[in-house]
Amino acid sequence: MFLTLCSPGDRIVSARQLYGGTHSLTATLLPRFQIESTLCDVDDFDAIKSALPGAKLLYCETIGNPAIKVADLDRLGELADDAGIPLVVDNTFASPVLCRPAEHGATIVAHSATKFIGGHHDLIGGVLCADAETIERVRGLTRELGPTLAPFNAWLCLRGLQTIHLRVARSCDTALQLARFLEAHTEINQVFYPGLETSPDFDLTKKILGGRGGGTLAFDVKGGRERAARFQDRLRLIKAAASLGGTHSLIVHAASVTHTQLDEEQLRAAGISAGFCRLSVGLEEPEDLIGDLEQALA
Repeated sequence: MFLTLCSPGDRIVSARQLYGGTHSLTATLLPRFQIESTLCDVDDFDAIKSALPGAKLLYCETIGNPAIKVADLDRLGELADDAGIPLVVDNTFASPVLCRPAEHGATIVAHSATKFIGGHHDLIGGVLCADAETIERVRGLTRELGPTLAPFNAWLCLRGLQTIHLRVARSCDTALQLARFLEAHTEINQVFYPGLETSPDFDLTKKILGGRGGGTLAFDVKGGRERAARFQDRLRLIKAAASLGGTHSLIVHAASVTHTQLDEEQLRAAGISAGFCRLSVGLEEPEDLIGDLEQALA
């Protein structure tokens, strides 16, 4: 998508709160094609507005990975529109159930279909939603580069869409219960979940996500990197894996798995501490998941 919309010498503006692979793409790969990136905090609207003149597009995630930060898509859409450039939104964490970014000013919407759309941890794929002209341009580039979805994976996506509303609702309800449990636990420094009444994004969650905080939360385990690793090793029902949005609950230590591309300064800038863990909530019984977290923290 970036290579379709941008040419050598162009520049993009992106939210700083990004999936590690996307951060690597903007910081390492795109500069090889002479496409530069300006990173701003997703809620620093003054900095974003100042950076937009001359940029080719504005990019963000509906819910930032991994810090679970909700983007005010309405404000960002207005800024992009005023600058005459597209707002491109990765909506993977929210899924089409919680948010349809095109209704909030987005021009192009991307999804990792591997996650909530597929929903069963058994496919790799992506989806791009845009106007017909943009899609045709992207299709032309994919013919040259080859990243096309296999027919069976496409069928698995269609299968997953049949239950996506049920799965996302269940995941959101359980995630809120887990967030409340962890928020009250003495071995947790901080919980990041926009569905919590104590979250700074609580009002934005009602505005952008229909009042549901999503199926993924994050938290900071006391004791730093070593203790967070021991905590994950003690989990029995929740598995250590980097995916999300499926039937099984998965946990990941961000600094050592999903965001290894970032140095210590970049980790701090992205809000990722040494004990930071991201938990994708599956379809298990909430009581079983709470019991697993409790015994591991003990």
